[in-house]
Amino acid sequence: MTKILIDCGNCGPDFHAIRQLAQSHFDVSVIQTHGLQDTLKMLREKDVALVTVNRKLDRDYSDGIEVIRAIKSDGDVGQVPVMLVSNYEEHQQSAVEVGAVPGFGKLSLQSPETVEKLASYLFTPASAANPTEG
Repeated sequence: MTKILIDCGNCGPDFHAIRQLAQSHFDVSVIQTHGLQDTLKMLREKDVALVTVNRKLDRDYSDGIEVIRAIKSDGDVGQVPVMLVSNYEEHQQSAVEVGAVPGFGKLSLQSPETVEKLASYLFTPASAANPTEG
């Protein structure tokens, strides 16, 4: 079963790098959003496994922490895990304080630790991916 990852606020090249990383390791569809409103719309329409949010949104440079805060405080979609995309530990800590799970930075996209973090939410066991086996 293909899982859904929403990537919010990254520029085209960063979105494509995150999508490539996710799709090379997991059975996942990656949807790009640009801000809080289109992210909330997708969260309400799709069964989303994970949301990644850039620290500063590419479109208007608004604060990704505020997007996370709004998602996590929304009674309908607040249970969906959200990760901050930032190389800075202090921003990662701020994201966790408002309800995010530990995220990753763009400089660590190819690290095994980043793949492990994503696996917690995007991994589909082989038996679930192919229910006729097992």
